Amino acid sequence: MKTLSLSKVYQLLEPGPVVLLTTAYKGRSNVMTMSWHMMVEFEPPLVACVVSDADFSFTALRATKDCVIAIPALELAPKVVQIGNCSGRDVQKFEKFGLTPVPSERVTPPRIRECFANLECKVIDTRLVNKFDLFVLEVQGLDRPGAKGTQDNPPSRIRGIRRRR
Repeated sequence: MKTLSLSKVYQLLEPGPVVLLTTAYKGRSNVMTMSWHMMVEFEPPLVACVVSDADFSFTALRATKDCVIAIPALELAPKVVQIGNCSGRDVQKFEKFGLTPVPSERVTPPRIRECFANLECKVIDTRLVNKFDLFVLEVQGLDRPGAKGTQDNPPSRIRGIRRRR
C-alpha cells in the first residue's frame, strides 16, 4: 500500500474549481490563484475561502474587505498555473499574464475580462482569519463578460491544479 504524507491530505479533499482572486490595495491590483473555497450559504450567497497570511493578497483582503472571485475557463489553465507560481510582491500579474482588468461595479478590485464569470464580494466575517486564514465573503454581484456557455451549461472549468512549493 502506498502511503501519503498527512501533510498532503488536502490533495485528496481540495475543492474545485480553481479560481482567480483579485484584490486592490494602495492603488495596486493583484490576482492570485485560489482553490480553497466553498459555498456556505445560498441566500445570500456566501463563500468561505482560505487566503494564507503568506500570500501578498492577504494584506489587501484583510484591509479592504473586498475582492473579486474570477472563474476562468479551461483554456486559461496555463496562465492560472503561472499566476499561482509567483508572488504579487515581485510581479505585476495583470500585465505579465496578459489579463484585462475591468472596473467592478460594487467593489474596488477589478474583474477579469478573460474569465467567464466574476463574483464581486465583500468580506462579512473574519472571526477565523487569525486561526485558519479563513474569510467569509458575501457575493454582491455577478458579471459574465466572456460567457461562452449558458447558466445551465457553463464552459469547462479548471480543477485540481497543484502549486509548486
